[in-house]
Amino acid sequence: MNIAIIGSGNVGGTLGSRWAKLGHKITFAVRKPEDPKIRKVLDAAGPNAHATTIPEAVKDAPVVVLTTSWEGTQDALKSAGNLSGKILIDATNPLFQDLQRGLVIGHTTSGGEQVAAWSPGARVVKAFNTTGAGNMANPKFGADAATMFICGDDAEAKATVTKLSNELGFETCDAGPLSAARYLEPLAMLWIHQAYALCWGPNFALKVIRR
Repeated sequence: MNIAIIGSGNVGGTLGSRWAKLGHKITFAVRKPEDPKIRKVLDAAGPNAHATTIPEAVKDAPVVVLTTSWEGTQDALKSAGNLSGKILIDATNPLFQDLQRGLVIGHTTSGGEQVAAWSPGARVVKAFNTTGAGNMANPKFGADAATMFICGDDAEAKATVTKLSNELGFETCDAGPLSAARYLEPLAMLWIHQAYALCWGPNFALKVIRR
């Protein structure tokens, strides 16, 4: 599958590298493809990955993964252009730069819903926002797998994202429509709070246990 990843930080670089090693064709969509930092990401990802500009990367990719910081999200989507019909995986969280201030928006809307409003016609699925990049690199905890919650309004798009998530080793849980991002983004805030404010560190994950 051809996957464009907007952003090449910890989350984008980790997801792209893992999918590339699983055989997917990864294009990192970045503002400066010649940046030496991008070369390190490409070296880690291997021969199935390359980098180019945002509009060029998303042009022929049926799946686009958004991994930007919140303050850069709208500009990145503007650069991407028309995403109508594409599966747009929103891995962002609408956080203040000062994490102690929490979420920028919530309760009556969400970052996922805002991303959909900024990307008319895109098939938005919220995913990969409720844990850290280390758990994306390895979601296994002994015999258990971390849960990855997803939500969206397009069943076919969610099925594709579920497959991509399962390939990484997550136990993927459908949380319902895109409006459920109003719950998943605070859940991400809880993980961040436990990891950094309470000094647990990032080596823990959330898991659904059923009886």
